[in-house]
Amino acid sequence: MKRIAVDMDEVVADVLPKFLTLFETINGHRPVEDDYRGRKLYQLPGGENLREALYHKGFFADLPLIPGAQEGIQTLLDQGNEIFFVTAAQEFRNSLEDKYDWLLQYFPSISWRNFVFCGDKSIISADYLIDDHAFNLRTFSGKGLLFTAPHNLHETEFTRVNDWPEVLAFFEQENQANGANR
Repeated sequence: MKRIAVDMDEVVADVLPKFLTLFETINGHRPVEDDYRGRKLYQLPGGENLREALYHKGFFADLPLIPGAQEGIQTLLDQGNEIFFVTAAQEFRNSLEDKYDWLLQYFPSISWRNFVFCGDKSIISADYLIDDHAFNLRTFSGKGLLFTAPHNLHETEFTRVNDWPEVLAFFEQENQANGANR
């Protein structure tokens, strides 16, 4: 059994549509992906106040799922893996209840005991970490998988997975390689 730590935002919960709508509300226009390729929306001119929304109660409560996330997590569970959701929620204290409730709603087969709300993911002890931020993967002691998001498109340091079918394909290859080594 593998222990797989899974980040929440931009891996299973899609923050980008909410930020795009907020950007448009504030600035009167919606940026196109080329505008924010390789950076966060709040790094764009006019996006400076977007990050403030992360501190508001309710911001994380109604985020849409990343396509394939529920099915991908269930497949990994069905294959006998142990799944932990790991999110650096401590910076945004109002996000804790929202994120907890969101996880219970969309991933009811994962026990609350497998929800890790932390500030520093280097404390996580797992075989794998799937995250959209390379800085979290740099301090992780297991194998890091970089989940593609517009802000990390220029990162080349880690194994990249573009979507949940690629996550499942990665673990299928890992299982085959480990089976061949027995």
